[in-house]
Amino acid sequence: MKYAGVDGGKWKSASNEISETLPDGTKHIRFTPVAPHLTDEAMRSVHARFNELEGAHEWDPLLLIPFYVLDFLCIHPFLDGNGRLARLIALLLLYQHGYEVGRYVSLERIIEQTKQSYYDTLHTSSQGWHESRHDVLPWTEYFLSTLLAAYDEFENRFGKVSKGRGSKTDTVKNAIDRFVRDFSLTDIEKACPLVSRDMIRRVLFDLKKEGLVICLGRGPSARWRNNVKPRKRV
Repeated sequence: MKYAGVDGGKWKSASNEISETLPDGTKHIRFTPVAPHLTDEAMRSVHARFNELEGAHEWDPLLLIPFYVLDFLCIHPFLDGNGRLARLIALLLLYQHGYEVGRYVSLERIIEQTKQSYYDTLHTSSQGWHESRHDVLPWTEYFLSTLLAAYDEFENRFGKVSKGRGSKTDTVKNAIDRFVRDFSLTDIEKACPLVSRDMIRRVLFDLKKEGLVICLGRGPSARWRNNVKPRKRV
């Protein structure tokens, strides 16, 4: 966040109400997060409670993770970037508990495609949060449905590229097609864990001969670029 022009890594110093602008131009406050002077205590409390429940092994991580994300968003601890950071934290927690589909399918994209449901369920589940009278079910169902959609998409992709001759070649080509920025040999290996490095190199050089990819350097750490798909700017 040090490049964002705000104080990255510091709790918010001012109130940050969550609002929406109605069609007539008026602003409606959807939720009032924790006050700035209470943020540090609230975050410490959430972390302590999460660690306690996680250590007890009485709650499934697939419930604890959306519970944590909801609390994080209700506290809204930073002046900016709370939604993006909450989704990154969700990915990290999922990885730590063995749910790694986010490495292959963008959860961010699925959320963007269903953003109305994202905001609606957050709004519903945040009502009464300050008084501990909120209902976590709408948000939890949305979170789990997003994860399920990612696994369904992954299964469909894998099924399409894992049948018949040349399936490993297709696996590598599909992985390259999904990259929106320059990529490395290691990036492809992570996206194609069942394909050997030698096979990946062979496919890359075949694509290079066809002019479909461009090599931007030399050696194993060289970056590659999809020469067909427009690049996404950072």
